Amino acid sequence: MNVLVDTSAFLAVLDRDDANHAAAGAVWENLNQGESGLVFHNYVMVETSAVILRRLGVEALRVFERDVVPVLEIVWVPREIHEAAAGAQLVAGRRDLSLVECVSFEVMRRTGLNTAFAFDRHFEEFGYERIPV
Repeated sequence: MNVLVDTSAFLAVLDRDDANHAAAGAVWENLNQGESGLVFHNYVMVETSAVILRRLGVEALRVFERDVVPVLEIVWVPREIHEAAAGAQLVAGRRDLSLVECVSFEVMRRTGLNTAFAFDRHFEEFGYERIPV
């Protein structure tokens, strides 16, 4: 089973002060030891890098780039996915729904992914399984 990894999961894994750190660490270890392929897209990579740098600093960003990114499959978002996601965001008309989330949903739909490692409840709201629950 392949699993999309969201920014919320990366932050919880890396930030010891995050309320979800313990749960995220357990899920991360389980996913890395199992048969699951871990997938993310370049919009999540940009968002995660920016937030890690701002919240945790350069050393944490170095860990992310050196130790985390290499174990993931990166989906590079083409124009068609960006446009579909931007359109979905506008149609939804919600201030709490980001373009990055909409890109995640579009990537998941187009690649057949059903599960996200995320603490963002929008994944469930949009019909995807979220771990941890």
